[in-house]
Amino acid sequence: MTQGLILVLIVVGAYLAAHGVFDWLARKLVIVSGAEYLILGVLLGPSATGLIDATFLQDIAPASALALGWMGAINGSRLVLLRLVRIPALVYRVAFAESLITLFIVGGLQYFLLSWLFGLSPDRAFAPAVALGAFATLSGHAGIELAARRSRGQGLLVTTLRATTGANAAVAICTFGILLAFGHPPSTALSRPITPTEWTVITIVIGVAGGALYHLFLGEENSVDRMFISLGGVLILVSGAATYLRLSPVMAGMFFGMTLINTSRKRNEITAALSRVERPLYFVLLIFAGASWRLSAQSVWLLPVLLFVVARAVGKFGGARLAARLNDVLPTLGPDWGVALLGQGGLIIALSVNYLYQDTLALPNLVFTTAIISVLLTDLLSGRFAASVIPPATTTMTHPMPHRAL
Repeated sequence: MTQGLILVLIVVGAYLAAHGVFDWLARKLVIVSGAEYLILGVLLGPSATGLIDATFLQDIAPASALALGWMGAINGSRLVLLRLVRIPALVYRVAFAESLITLFIVGGLQYFLLSWLFGLSPDRAFAPAVALGAFATLSGHAGIELAARRSRGQGLLVTTLRATTGANAAVAICTFGILLAFGHPPSTALSRPITPTEWTVITIVIGVAGGALYHLFLGEENSVDRMFISLGGVLILVSGAATYLRLSPVMAGMFFGMTLINTSRKRNEITAALSRVERPLYFVLLIFAGASWRLSAQSVWLLPVLLFVVARAVGKFGGARLAARLNDVLPTLGPDWGVALLGQGGLIIALSVNYLYQDTLALPNLVFTTAIISVLLTDLLSGRFAASVIPPATTTMTHPMPHRAL
């Protein structure tokens, strides 16, 4: 059986699973499916059976850039300004406070551990530490949505959880994109090197320009099928440009999706077109990530992984509680509301694959391994984490919403 045929079967299987098995598991067992596809990828990859070898993975690497850009666009399409402005400012203060607390806790601890453990210079240890801090910030929204649907939960708690997962994604994507801009190798073809700030602006411009091009040529399209094909074409351009320039296709894709959804009169159609392949694409990316995995060459790789898992749990739980307490909403949200944020989500796989292909940054296999283990440990139970926090439909919250600023 050829490797191309194996890949086709994987894609078909992922599509069927996303539209059948996923919903059944979610409905019956409160389980968010996905982590098992990582294990399947590891088993198919060069580290196990070798059915998918390293050469084939390198050949299909450009397709992974499209997947990264598409996942960024899906996250950007959730940032509809008309909806965001209806959410109280208090919720955003809590959401961004929790995001930044987790980022600094995990990033700071990893910085000191990696510097000491591997003897890295401060400049070399900065990139993997910040990347792991950004990864720790991420929280999956699938488990929260699953628990909210089952309990018909609503009110400040569910609103805050949804806003927090969105803030987590925005902070992580922007932090990672800025990291790649700062770690960009200098160009010798120009009269002066491009600064990290300029690389960051270029990443944003790539996404915004992609949204403008879509409106220029395809803005009046009404068919969801034709819109889906058109979005794929523009995202190939956006993610390809970002990848070629050694920038983040996820960040460029996010600004593409955000530009598109906030400037179009066909928001529902665009959202439907982007979301059509979200779960199958995520499953295929999980398999690709598992097949790309290599055990870190560093013999002490387990220490940073263990620190990541523990520090992230502390950051999510403690950071959520601290953010709620500082804004006087701890009685409303509950002392354990941060438990619902422990599910890692699929965006970490996209960012870790992006980091893996940055050959100028330190410890790529270690960072990638950490991301994979975190997904394996948290994703399947993310629905149950959220269900333990979100009250059933018969429970009502009567606490007033205070307005004290952070």
